[in-house]
Amino acid sequence: MAGLNVSIAFFFLVVGVCQALRWLSKRLLSPEMYGCLARELAGSLQLCMSCLELRMLAEIGLWGGGFGPDVVLTLLFLLFTLHGASFDGASANPTISLQEFLLLESNLAATAAKLLAQGAGTGMGWAVTKLYWSLELTHFHLIQNLIASECSSSIHTSLHHAAFVEGTCSFLLHLVLLKLQKSHLIYRVPVLAATVTFLTYTAGPFTGAFFNPALATATTFYCLGSSFWDYVQVYWLGPLAGMLAALLLYQGNIPRLFQRNLLYSQKNKYKIPKTRVVVHGESDEPCRKRKGEKSNSEPRA
Repeated sequence: MAGLNVSIAFFFLVVGVCQALRWLSKRLLSPEMYGCLARELAGSLQLCMSCLELRMLAEIGLWGGGFGPDVVLTLLFLLFTLHGASFDGASANPTISLQEFLLLESNLAATAAKLLAQGAGTGMGWAVTKLYWSLELTHFHLIQNLIASECSSSIHTSLHHAAFVEGTCSFLLHLVLLKLQKSHLIYRVPVLAATVTFLTYTAGPFTGAFFNPALATATTFYCLGSSFWDYVQVYWLGPLAGMLAALLLYQGNIPRLFQRNLLYSQKNKYKIPKTRVVVHGESDEPCRKRKGEKSNSEPRA
């Protein structure tokens, strides 16, 4: 239980440090630089460090700490609720940034900057977490350091099935994101956290349920058991295909590529009422005159 308490304290420390980084960069950088670089870097750093520690608990805590997957799933839901409330609009996910680009919500330069910041954030998160584990504050970290060099691939099924699983998870996540994009934060955050928790519980035994190319790259690409191309197909192409399918199903088209709706017929929601045009002829003139004379006439005594 002491090891779990140390991990929970680590989660709060990571969120606090990344929140301070966001607060500082917001005051020192321009809004464009903050939105494209600093915010995404801080969000990716926070997400990567939290997920690496949580993954360590899921793998070692089951037999080393005596707690089951219910503890890990509860922590996952609480963490993603905290992430959603503190990310300040950052996605920390390359497929979400690409979705914004395809929806014409972001230009090419801003999208490229976001992708670079997400890659740098996850890389920094992996390095800092490795340094934190080397301190061996708990017996979990000691075991993690012993098996770190012999980690195995997170793909525990066939390659095509694994790519389908990651693509399906990405498809469902992006559908929820598109549906809730205009909802209030107080509703959007818990629904997204519950969606991520459900998808992780369902798809975790097959692929680890990352559905985030940057996070998967920092977490499992260096492990033995699968080739680099296998990882690319499952953790890059799978989520990308799922995002495109969700966008096409929800929008009916991809605005960046073409404007024509491919799935749904566009009908005008507002009907213009038909108006009758009345042409006043000469016969109406006496009527107006009589009305005018009647209104202007003075009452007789």
